[in-house]
Amino acid sequence: MARVVVEVMPKAEILDPQGQAIVGALSRLGFAGVSDVRQGKRFELEIDG
Repeated sequence: MARVVVEVMPKAEILDPQGQAIVGALSRLGFAGVSDVRQGKRFELEIDG
């Protein structure tokens, strides 16, 4: 059985409002120095054969 990992990320030129919200939240929580966050999706597939 093989495991395939697929990560889907938005293109760099596309606005990422969720990523910007995370940057703001991290700043408010005291994490200094985070300048950019990109949020994506990760899929793990188990393949038979």
